[in-house]
Amino acid sequence: MELFIDLLKAFLVGGVFCAVGQVLIDYTKLTPARILVAYVVAGVVLGAIGVYAPIVDWAGAGATVPLTGFGFNLYKGVKEAVEEKGLLGIFTGGFTSASGGITAAILFGLVMSLIFKPGGKS
Repeated sequence: MELFIDLLKAFLVGGVFCAVGQVLIDYTKLTPARILVAYVVAGVVLGAIGVYAPIVDWAGAGATVPLTGFGFNLYKGVKEAVEEKGLLGIFTGGFTSASGGITAAILFGLVMSLIFKPGGKS
């Protein structure tokens, strides 16, 4: 039963993030790229003011998988690096904390481009 509750929490929180994105696409003139950037920045800002960590603790993957979770991950990496290395951590912390996800995205993108025929929209 506990697994079901965890899955339900993740589904609800992730669904809310997706619904907000869909509303922004449908009812504003924002491009999808700007919405994606806004989600990452929102994750950083919400992490910095202490709002996002409780959401992550409660919803798990529903809060860490969306782009806001990527922004929160960047924030956590920078915060930890600044505590360890001082001001230099501002430049290195985000890369260190997000390197696994960035590497996976590049690798899977390469594999998919080799398997399927990439092309632009027509």
